Amino acid sequence: MRPAATAAKQCWTASFSLFFPDECRLCEKPLREVSRIPVCAGCLNKPRRFATECFCPRCGAPFRHAIALDGDGSCGECAGRDTGFDAAYAFGPFDGELRGLIHLFKYGRVEALAKPLGRMLSLALPAGERFEAIVPMPLHWRRRWSRGFNQAGLLARELSEATGTGMVQAVRRRRATEAQARLSRTARQANVHGAFIVRRPAAIAGKRVLLVDDVMTTGATASACARAMKRAGATHVAAITLARVGLDFMLSAGAPEEGAFYSQPHSSGSFEDAQSGSPA
Repeated sequence: MRPAATAAKQCWTASFSLFFPDECRLCEKPLREVSRIPVCAGCLNKPRRFATECFCPRCGAPFRHAIALDGDGSCGECAGRDTGFDAAYAFGPFDGELRGLIHLFKYGRVEALAKPLGRMLSLALPAGERFEAIVPMPLHWRRRWSRGFNQAGLLARELSEATGTGMVQAVRRRRATEAQARLSRTARQANVHGAFIVRRPAAIAGKRVLLVDDVMTTGATASACARAMKRAGATHVAAITLARVGLDFMLSAGAPEEGAFYSQPHSSGSFEDAQSGSPA
C-alpha cells in the first residue's frame, strides 16, 4: 500500500475510534454495534425505577414505610416549610449506571444520550398527570458556554416530544450559584434566592408547568425556580428529574430489603418497555 493511502487509512481509523469507541464507557466491555452512544445495551438497560408506593407528595422522596411520613404525608425535610413546587417526580436513585450515564451526558458531553435518558424521564411522569408547558432548568450563561449545551434543555425537548406538551424557555438564571450539596439548608436557600427571573411570563401564566432537570439534590434550586414561576402566574409547578440524591435520610424507617426502592429490570413499565415503544 502506498504511504499516502496508509496514512489516510490510519487517519480514518483514528477518527472512527474517536467518534465510535470500541469499549463501553461504563463497563468497558466491547461494543458490538456502531452507535453515537458509547455505552453498551446492558448498561443502558440497567437503571431501575423507584418501585415503592410510599413517596412524600411534596418533594417526591421515596420511603419504604409510610410511618416515616407525618400526618399529611410529608417527610421530615418538608414538614413546616414551603417547597416552592407542588410535586416532584424522579426516575430512580443517583447511583450505579444511572449516575454514570448522567455524568457521561452532562460532563462527557455525549449529547446523543438525551434520547434514552429522555425516555427514562418520561417513565417518571405519573399516569394521568397533564401539563400545559414544559420548562427546562436554566443554566447560567457562563456554565452553558463552557459546557456547550444545557442538559436540562435537551431532556425537556425529549419529554416535550414524548408527551406532546410544548417546551418554553421561560426562565433565565441571572446569576451563578454555588453547588448546593455542601451547604446547610439555610445556606442553600440564600444561595439560590433571587437567582431566577421569568423572561416570558405570558408563556406560563395560568398554566400547569413541569420543570425539568437532570438531578435533584436538595430541592432548593427547583424550589427557587418554581417560586419565580408562581410569582409570574403559573398555577401549578411540578419538578421532574432523572435521579434523586441523598437517600440516607429517606431510609429512617429502617434498613431496606434488597430491591425495596427499585423495580426489577424486567418489570412492567421498565426502561426496556420504553425502548420498544410499549406504554409505561
